[in-house]
Amino acid sequence: MKENKELFWDATIEDVKRGFTEDEDSYKCIICEEEFTKGRIYEIDNMLFDAKKATEIHIGKKHGSTLEYLLNMNTSFTGLTEIQRELLLLISSGLSDKDIAKKLGVANSTIRNHRYKLREKEKQARMFLAIMELLANDTNKKINVLDKEKLEDAHKTAKNIDDRYNITDSEKENVIKNYMNENGGIKTYPSKEKKKIIVLSEVAKNFKLGKKYSEKEINRVLKRIYDDYATIRRALIEYGFIERSKDCSSYWVKE
Repeated sequence: MKENKELFWDATIEDVKRGFTEDEDSYKCIICEEEFTKGRIYEIDNMLFDAKKATEIHIGKKHGSTLEYLLNMNTSFTGLTEIQRELLLLISSGLSDKDIAKKLGVANSTIRNHRYKLREKEKQARMFLAIMELLANDTNKKINVLDKEKLEDAHKTAKNIDDRYNITDSEKENVIKNYMNENGGIKTYPSKEKKKIIVLSEVAKNFKLGKKYSEKEINRVLKRIYDDYATIRRALIEYGFIERSKDCSSYWVKE
């Protein structure tokens, strides 16, 4: 099976803020993982740019901004309430507190209270990150590393984060071994939710990021994997691996 570790979850805070990682040879978008090779010149809108600038332009054109992407993530990942998320989106647009209060239909004092709570959340987040980094340094082991196993990260487009995503690497390996064949086909589609997620994450690897698929193309790929391809197609959408247009004319991997 192909490795499917998302770059997003291993990125540093600085990488997340700028939207890309850097290694010796390239820059890579942490959202869609498109790669830009150092030393190469990229043509964008009839202008030439080096790899780093091309990466920055790519993020702006394709994803809006890293802030916009983060604020539109599942709130289970960001820890924000819906009202906090909406407030931050309005703040990021440059609106004054008075305009935000008017838009939300609340008093100015309510916006002030929200700002106070967000400031407290910010301070708590800084302390928590410091604690986790110190813990990792003191124990030489990150919090997701157990004695003999490692906790897997949920895919960043998951719709509902709960205990179904409490999966270890050994559990994942066993499920893939028991439910899928060496060619990536599904031997038996599991009934348990946790096992479904593992199998679907493997199936999703058959589709390329950034590519639009017709329903016919989606079905053609899935037919090679499992006879009841319609069930798998619906599940990929239900669990947030695949997105589709309202008229069902196109499908794509969620970013």
